[in-house]
This record gives sequence, structure tokens and C-alpha cells, in this order.
Amino acid sequence: MAKKAHASHILVNSKGDALNFKRNISDLKEFQRYATKASKCPSSRKLGDLGTFTQGQMVPAFDKAVWSIDLNSCSEPVRTQFGYHLIWVHSRDE
Repeated sequence: MAKKAHASHILVNSKGDALNFKRNISDLKEFQRYATKASKCPSSRKLGDLGTFTQGQMVPAFDKAVWSIDLNSCSEPVRTQFGYHLIWVHSRDE
């Protein structure tokens, strides 16, 4: 059975923007504020929440990050063909 994760993200065009936002994010509330304000993904309307998804469902670089970063913290910028993501993993099957 495929492993599941629940994550949110902020999607921006540049690594510089992603790094600037990361510096200012200390908790989930801040992460959600930036997701709403700055993310170019439609998930910005839901505080960046992507809901629950299975391993392998997202693009490879994003997927790899979701399964390797610490829970309940903001990731380093992750580059995909869509731009740069900051990812917050709420929960995942280990």
C-alpha cells in the first residue's frame, strides 16, 4: 500500500524569494500567512494546503523532499519545473 503524506507549500518564481520567506517563517501560522500572500499556486486560497496524497503522486523533487524533511517545519527551497517550493509536512506514514 502506498504511503500517504499531508503537506502544504508555498510556490514562488525565484530561489531568492523562497529563501527570504523561509527566514521569516518560524511556525505554521507564519507559513500559512506567506502561502496566502505570496504563493502562485491555487492552493494559496487554502493556506497552501495540498491535502493528503500518496508517495509518487507529486513531481519527483517535491515527492523526495516530502519524505525526507522534518515534520512540522519549513523546508529549504525545493526546485521543480513549477518554480521553488517551501514545504511544510503536517504528517506522513513512516
